[in-house]
Amino acid sequence: MRIDSNNLPIMETFYSVQGEGFYSGKPAFFIRVGGCDVGCHWCDVKESWDHGDHEIKSVDEIISNVIGTNLVIITGGEPLMWNMNILTKKLKENKMKVHLETSGAYKISGKWDWICLSPKKQKLPENEIYELANELKIIIHNKNDLKFALQESKKVSKDCGLYLQPEWGKFERNKTFIVDFVKQNPEWQISLQIHKFLNID
Repeated sequence: MRIDSNNLPIMETFYSVQGEGFYSGKPAFFIRVGGCDVGCHWCDVKESWDHGDHEIKSVDEIISNVIGTNLVIITGGEPLMWNMNILTKKLKENKMKVHLETSGAYKISGKWDWICLSPKKQKLPENEIYELANELKIIIHNKNDLKFALQESKKVSKDCGLYLQPEWGKFERNKTFIVDFVKQNPEWQISLQIHKFLNID
């Protein structure tokens, strides 16, 4: 089966709790799309990178598996490697709220109720997505990432939520300077990966 807007590589789908950002703690159904070439060395789902490793599923099949909630989060991988127009259109026709988690490295497609933009230094977002982002989430691996956070925050709208998220493997090392930064820059908030603290998917 060929990948197109009706047929997408899917690594997994699952019903869980959003662990990050503004909607942290909310139950949600996740659709993890296969394929990503951004290459974050600390990525916790590197198995998603090669889209050829994942089954191509029709949009109708993907939607038929949604359970438990009307909040659907499209994540990856990098979902915007593929055309999201039909998937988001049909989810909305089924009365779903549709959220996107993206690095923004590809042109935007799809109709979204919420966009979480998580830019990466090695492959910066397309300019158009900055003004569409509802939240900006910067992963903090070291102190240099704070400079990157400030740089990227200047590109989003004034209504965009600003979040710093400690890289999980460096949480203990980094938590103190992240807390200090947020106290000095109160427009920022800390995003914790609560699903990892809870030990759930």
